[in-house]
Amino acid sequence: MCGILFSLQAGTSAEPSEGSDSTFQELFRELRIANGFRGPDAQDSVHTRVQNLSLDFFASELRLRGDAFIAQPHRDPNGNVLCWNGEIFEGIDVASHENDGEKLFSLLTGVKTPEEFSDLLGSIEGPFAIVFYHCHSQRIYFARDPLGRRSLLIHRPTPVNPYFLLASVSVGSHPGYAFEELSTDCIYSLDVSKLFSSTNIVTDFIDCVDAMPRRRDGSEAQYAVPSRINRSLPEDIPKAQDLDHVPAHLSGVVDELITQLDRSVMLRVRNIPSRNGYEGQARVAVLFSGGIDSTTLAFLAHRHVDPAEPIDLLNVAFENPRKISVQVEGNIGGLPKREKKQKMRERLDYSTVEVSYDVPDRITGLTEVEELRRLCPGRVWNFVEINVPFEEYQGAKSTVEALMFPSRTVMDLSLAIALYFAARGVGKIRSHADALPRPYTSPARVLLNGLGSDELLGGYGRHRTAFRAGGWQAIVDELQLEIDRIPTRNLGRDDRVISSHGKETRHPFLSLSVVSYLAQLPVHLKLDPRLEAGLGEKMLLRFAARKLGLKEASGRKKRAMQFGSHSARMAPGEGDKKGDLLLR
Repeated sequence: MCGILFSLQAGTSAEPSEGSDSTFQELFRELRIANGFRGPDAQDSVHTRVQNLSLDFFASELRLRGDAFIAQPHRDPNGNVLCWNGEIFEGIDVASHENDGEKLFSLLTGVKTPEEFSDLLGSIEGPFAIVFYHCHSQRIYFARDPLGRRSLLIHRPTPVNPYFLLASVSVGSHPGYAFEELSTDCIYSLDVSKLFSSTNIVTDFIDCVDAMPRRRDGSEAQYAVPSRINRSLPEDIPKAQDLDHVPAHLSGVVDELITQLDRSVMLRVRNIPSRNGYEGQARVAVLFSGGIDSTTLAFLAHRHVDPAEPIDLLNVAFENPRKISVQVEGNIGGLPKREKKQKMRERLDYSTVEVSYDVPDRITGLTEVEELRRLCPGRVWNFVEINVPFEEYQGAKSTVEALMFPSRTVMDLSLAIALYFAARGVGKIRSHADALPRPYTSPARVLLNGLGSDELLGGYGRHRTAFRAGGWQAIVDELQLEIDRIPTRNLGRDDRVISSHGKETRHPFLSLSVVSYLAQLPVHLKLDPRLEAGLGEKMLLRFAARKLGLKEASGRKKRAMQFGSHSARMAPGEGDKKGDLLLR
């Protein structure tokens, strides 16, 4: 994991920190600080002058691979420079003592054409964002992985801000850039040499950028693009009766899903370097709601994490004044407009009410940690109760809005702020259910996240709606849309927020190997919308969890994070706010 920052300017010989335009100088300094938080272990920069162009690379390093201390940007005597924010889990063999960025750099320096660069990236399974300067060809390559699991923002030159920027994270809304998420549709190449003779970088820039397909004809790059959904339709499918009896047609598939997920988790929790002063403490944590996804990942992580180490289960709950006022006063949302306004003016002082953090995710989380303790009695499970008072929420709100930018809707905030506090890991733990709590801050730098299971296995209510409207064909179409939409949804935003604490989120369900396995399965093996809630949605995963012994988790219904933690619609009067409303 690292923070990436790159700039290209025309007509200046100075580094951004040494006397270039003062406005840009200050902006670049702020961006360096923001991207530096992502990698607290090492930070460095490289300045390169190519004729009349100034190229500046900055990277911060969070050391999670290899034995040796590695600083970025990677560079060599030939002038090649790499900023790598990623993890190679499959495709390129990286030994436990090796750094994957260093290994990739050695391969990239041998690339001769844009097509070879594209093929090399297509051989990597793992989340990444990359900026690579190939000195001999004078090209800047930049891209994200096919699912967009790592953030990379782009600002193209404009008349007001005539420079090119790439960054992992911004400083929020700012007049110095027009950042947007870099699309994952293509791999991009900027031919720097074409800008040498340019008299207007703003107008000429677009002609200097090539957008290359992720997989070219004849390429065997296994991880270039996500797999397509199996479009075969079922006929005369027997219904499952309950989770205790796996139907014959699902038996082998359940076993294979467990194998696939187990391997994906193993690749994401093994060989995490120990830190001096933290020996024997947790290196792995799970963003833990007590739902089927996070509980299954926690159980599988137990198989591969050193038995002597704890695993932290991060569970967040918010003080929500709107919820409290409803409990005390009743719901005023249905009152006539005039009466509602009068009630709003005479609101009860809810601060006098005793605050409880027994939100839905806390209740299910406490239930599930006890199930894990029964199944894995030798493991220390640190259930981290992360309680967020409303005042603390308000104090962090502007920080989170800046981190998640350019995402800026009401729903973005309610999700991002829950991840912000969960990743920070500051809370309380108990040695057992009846023990008194004690303060605790999770030292784990790798956070497992269950995102992706609903998209791949049909866990949303809209999948039932699609079935009612158009049968199995409609579900097949919807599941393909789910995969297509993954890169444009929340992953970049979540990466920006979580990584601000010097932590890295890893998504076992979104391994391209797991995606490929689930995509090729006929739809009726993954879900059955004919069955009741708690059985039919994500049916295959439910059978797998039950087979692992997770009896309570396997039957639990889906609940959105912002509602389970009470991070949505915080203030009185906000109950009617739509999730897609833009923040002011």
